[in-house]
Amino acid sequence: DCIGCFVCVWSCPYEARVLYKPRFDETVVIKIDGTQYEVPKWITLKRALEISGYEIGAFPGEGKVSAPCSLGGCYSCLVEADGRFVRACITPVKEGMEVFTNKESPALRIVHGPAPHSVGGKATPWWIKGDRYIEVAIWTAGCNLRCPQCQNYHVTYDNSTKPISPEKAAYVLTRARKIYRVDRMAVSGGEPTTNRKWLVKLFKELKKLNPDEKARLHLDSNGTLLTKDYIDELIEAGVTDIGVEPKGARLETFMRSTGVKDKELASKYQRTQWEALKYLVDQYQEKVFIGVGLPYNRALIGWDELLEVGDKIASIKSDLQVVVLDYFPTFRNRSLVRPSPEEMLKVKEALNAVGLSTVIVQTSAGHFGP
Repeated sequence: DCIGCFVCVWSCPYEARVLYKPRFDETVVIKIDGTQYEVPKWITLKRALEISGYEIGAFPGEGKVSAPCSLGGCYSCLVEADGRFVRACITPVKEGMEVFTNKESPALRIVHGPAPHSVGGKATPWWIKGDRYIEVAIWTAGCNLRCPQCQNYHVTYDNSTKPISPEKAAYVLTRARKIYRVDRMAVSGGEPTTNRKWLVKLFKELKKLNPDEKARLHLDSNGTLLTKDYIDELIEAGVTDIGVEPKGARLETFMRSTGVKDKELASKYQRTQWEALKYLVDQYQEKVFIGVGLPYNRALIGWDELLEVGDKIASIKSDLQVVVLDYFPTFRNRSLVRPSPEEMLKVKEALNAVGLSTVIVQTSAGHFGP
C-alpha cells in the first residue's frame, strides 16, 4: 500500500528503505474544489494536487498549497478532505474523496519539549551564559532540508506525535519559563519556519503571555525560508533574537551538507540564507539580537571555504556573534569524525584572523570564546 510519500526513505538512519517503482495500474476519481479529476490510486494527496494542475509551494505562502517540509511533521500542507483536515504530503487519495484547498485550516504542529538550556542557541548572547539555566526551548518537527548528518533527526522526522496549537505551545513554554526562572524562550527544530502561520501565531501568543520587558523571544533557524517579508512579520509578532545558519559559501557544499538534490532549489535556499542575514543586519540590528551558526566538520567544508564564509560574514558585520558548531557523527553520516577541541580552537583563530571579533566554538569540552 505504499503511496510514494518518501518519508520512510528519508527518515531511515540506515538507508535501509528503498522506494520501488510506483504503481499506476489503478485510478480513482476525486473532487478538488468542486472539480472532478481522475488520478492514480497509489499516490499522496499532494501528488494528486500537482497532477491536477495545482501549484505546490516550496516556500511558506507560495503556491495553492504550501509544502516546504513534506515529512508530515510541520502541518503546513493541511487541506480539507472528506470533512476533516489532513496533511497532503502523507495522506493517500481514495475513491470519491472530496478535497477543498481554500478552507481556513487550523494552525497545528508537532512539538518536542519544553526543556531548559544552560547554553542556548546561536542567537543566545554569549555574555549571559553562566552556571545555571538561561533559556527554555521547544523543538518543532519537520524540515525542508535533508541533511545526512542531521543533529536532531529524532525531532525532525517525527510525524506521529499529536500536534498542538501555537496557543498551547506558547502556554507550555511560558510555564517552563516560570518553573526555571528564566527570561528567554526559544524555538528551534527541525526547522520552525516551514509553517509560517503557526510560527507567527506562536510568537504573537508568547508576546501576549510575556508582556514584561525582560522577556526574550528567540528563533533558531537555518534561514533558508526567511524571506524579507517573513522576517518583518516575525519581528512584528514579537521575535527579539534570531539565529541564522549559512551552510557554506559554495553551492556544491550547501547541496552536500543539506542533501538537497535540486540545484535550482538549493541555490534559492542558500541565497535566501545570506540575504536574510544581511537584511536582519541592515534593518534590525538595533532592535533584534542576531546570531550566526556556522556548521563545521572538515568532511563537509574545506579550510579555504571556511575562511570564505568568515569573510562573507565579516563583510556584513564584523562583530556579529558567530557560533561554530562541531558537527558530530549521527543519522546517516556516522563516518564523520567529530572535530577535537584543539581543531575547533584553530577554527576560531582563523575566523578571528579574517576579521570576525565575536567567535564562539562549540566543542566536546564545552564552549570557548569569544
